[in-house]
Amino acid sequence: MDDSAAEPLPVTVDNTRFTLLGTAHVSRQSAEDVRRLLETGHYDAVAVELCASRHQAMTRPESMEELDLFQVLRQGKASMVAASLALGAYQQRLADQFGIKPGAEMIAAVEGAEKAGLPIMLVDREIGVTLKRVYRRVPWWQRFVLFSGLLGSVLSREKISEEEIERLKEGDMLESTFAEFASRSEALYDALIRERDEYMALRLQQENARTPRENVLVVVGAGHVKGLSGYLSESSAQPAERLTELDHIPPRARWTRALPWVVVAVILGAFAAGFARSPSLGWSLVFDWVLINGGLSALGAAIAAAHPLTVIGAFVAAPLTSLNPTVGAGFVTAAIETSLRKPTVGHLRSLRADVLSARGWWRNRVSRILLVFLLSTLGSAAGTYLAGFRIFQQLLA
Repeated sequence: MDDSAAEPLPVTVDNTRFTLLGTAHVSRQSAEDVRRLLETGHYDAVAVELCASRHQAMTRPESMEELDLFQVLRQGKASMVAASLALGAYQQRLADQFGIKPGAEMIAAVEGAEKAGLPIMLVDREIGVTLKRVYRRVPWWQRFVLFSGLLGSVLSREKISEEEIERLKEGDMLESTFAEFASRSEALYDALIRERDEYMALRLQQENARTPRENVLVVVGAGHVKGLSGYLSESSAQPAERLTELDHIPPRARWTRALPWVVVAVILGAFAAGFARSPSLGWSLVFDWVLINGGLSALGAAIAAAHPLTVIGAFVAAPLTSLNPTVGAGFVTAAIETSLRKPTVGHLRSLRADVLSARGWWRNRVSRILLVFLLSTLGSAAGTYLAGFRIFQQLLA
């Protein structure tokens, strides 16, 4: 693996010189490059490829102890938290394989700036926004592929391949995790890479407009240098407006919002048709609906090693919540599991370490609640369509 020093790229915008330092996440040299440049004393500010949440996770790992699970569930952020934990686990795999502290070059930039008394600019877009834009921009079938790839990166115990190492030299954790898919999907590449290049350029312009600087050190993944330099050269007159656009979460397509209600109408119509034909057929359809929908949701909860009462709760709740799209089965099961097995401060404290192994996801109460939410939701979703097919088979028989 090549650990040669990176060559900074200067870009001058108006009276400010932005020195872009491309870093590699699997290179000890990157952290040394950051320290070397800061020790020159030539800079009056430091910008890093971090958002507020990643900066907090990096500088205040104890902040995970403040996680409010009920708030996460209510705000629909359970999937995002699980994805962030999975990305963190993948990053730790790299650290274990190469003996590198995760985000060492970013930590060196932050600590070096604090030591020198320099302001720190967090210029990357929030990871949750990026993941949501990725999710909304790709077709539904690619979402399953992405989820499977992310899950595989967590559960796999294999060494990081040479091909993955080469990708990591050029990008960051998000790109390395989804690089294979991004290369084949323009929408994914756009949300994951190009938009963030533009976002960081706009944030630099915005921060510099508030407080003009003469020389700013910008520490980013090597794969962002070319795009970032291009956007900096195309100075925007209204960075705030464009930043708002890039922070916007695209709404779900109308058909995806209408589909759950259409399914409800179809299922209720099928029940009505069954009872109109004969009460025994009607009750047979209801029985199949409860058994298949509730059974698969309960199976998902059981796979997540949920409390027996949570499994029963999944069986009871799923057939009802599937007929009310405003409440998901996963929210109910996660709430039951949280009340029965309330996480302690110790579970929150050890969360990041526990999710490094597949067994740890099931052992830690916090990550297990997230698994209960996800797997019971998937079970209920699968049960809705399988039960629907079964119901119409009976009606058409």
